[in-house]
Amino acid sequence: MLQIVFIGVRILYNLEQQFLENFIPRYTQQTKTSKLLRQSYRPVFADSQNSLGKGFSQVLKELFYPIVVKRSLGSRLWDIDDNEYIDLRMGLGCHLFGYNPPFIQEVLADQLEKGVQVGLQPELVGEVAQLICELTRMERATFSNTGTEAVMTAVRIARTVTGRDKIVIFSGSYHGHFDEALVKAQMCDGDLYSVPIAPGITLNSVKDVLVLDYDNPRSLEQIEAHKDELAAVLVVPVQNYKPALQPKAFLQQLRKLTKELGIALIFDEMVTGFRIHPGGAQAYFEVEADIATYGKIIGGGLPIGVIAGKAMYMDAVDGGMWNYGDNSYPSAKTTFVAGTFCKHSLAIAAAHAVLKYLKAEGPLLQQQLNQRTTQFVRSLNSYLEENEVPIKVENFGSAFVFADSGSSESMRDIDKLSMELFRYHLLYRKIHVVGTCSYLSTAHTDEDINKIIKAVRDSVTELQQAGFLLPLPSSQKFSSLSSISKQV
Repeated sequence: MLQIVFIGVRILYNLEQQFLENFIPRYTQQTKTSKLLRQSYRPVFADSQNSLGKGFSQVLKELFYPIVVKRSLGSRLWDIDDNEYIDLRMGLGCHLFGYNPPFIQEVLADQLEKGVQVGLQPELVGEVAQLICELTRMERATFSNTGTEAVMTAVRIARTVTGRDKIVIFSGSYHGHFDEALVKAQMCDGDLYSVPIAPGITLNSVKDVLVLDYDNPRSLEQIEAHKDELAAVLVVPVQNYKPALQPKAFLQQLRKLTKELGIALIFDEMVTGFRIHPGGAQAYFEVEADIATYGKIIGGGLPIGVIAGKAMYMDAVDGGMWNYGDNSYPSAKTTFVAGTFCKHSLAIAAAHAVLKYLKAEGPLLQQQLNQRTTQFVRSLNSYLEENEVPIKVENFGSAFVFADSGSSESMRDIDKLSMELFRYHLLYRKIHVVGTCSYLSTAHTDEDINKIIKAVRDSVTELQQAGFLLPLPSSQKFSSLSSISKQV
């Protein structure tokens, strides 16, 4: 007789339950100090991070803690229990060159000897701005502390120059954690409204944000319909959740339309900037944005945000170009741009080293890394398809995600628990894969890639033996249970 167990909102077969009862102690024993620290400091440390970057799961409650890392080098991390991991998170995309590359370490050590200056003008800041403009083909650049601040500042600049208030963002895009970026579209009585995605964000904060579908021709029609209200269209060229969606034609149409209507086109290149190409997604898709925001890679692991763009927009930061010794003056209308840690001496030193390195290496660095990642993804997908695993790997350059295959009738939709267990199994096998998007760096070796592939295969084998990640028709009964759990 078939036995099932109901836990929270997830219905489990006895085989699945036995598997969890066996796996959870193995995992927690391997990472016991990370778990102990999480529990010990929970009374005083309010922290939303857990091991996979997902929401709380009652079924996996005992695994709900982040790996505590004590050191890193190249493609590797070591946790507090001395487990060595091949890292695929890579600082959420920051570490294109791996951890602690010598060319960044050296300049940081040198700057520490000179002192850490805050709120002053670093020696290299002008040259860093010049290098940014050279690589991105923008005209001017300025700095902030984070990617969130960079996007927020870019929007403020666009509103200042255009004199309009509303902006467009697209569903599925992430632009940081300021209130106006935390918006979703919602239908009510046949009308489309913008509403906050989380408590604590007021309706007034999002009233000037229009959320449209990405890569949808109707969105272009909506932009034209609101042309007199729109200051900017803000776009992540390739979204973290959907790296296979690379809509070059849509982006080029969007550029043409916004240019005709006098609406600022802002590219959020926090992830794509300097990763897909030295000139970012703009160069890759052959689209020239009015403003672009950068971060992550350019800081070499240190916090930094960059706003770059055409002079007609960037002049809103300081009034524009003028000279000594004549009657010129900063004549452009300006807005407020500030921040205590903007142009931090360590971040500017690291950015200078990164930009010089990227310039010296040229596009070949990204091309080779993109090709290696594509080959790696093809190898994984070949195995997953051959074994009818309901997972596929999608990539854009060296960024990739493990996603629900969902496209074949021979597969069932993978449930959340199965995917979380798949990721926990990779962690158990010392592959640090956390959050939605993963990254290869120039520090990852062929040996690393082979170990990742083996870990995926071993994880799939163990999970399938326990009744997870099974294809139809043998898992048809599981699909039924999945539908039951959705109704509870």
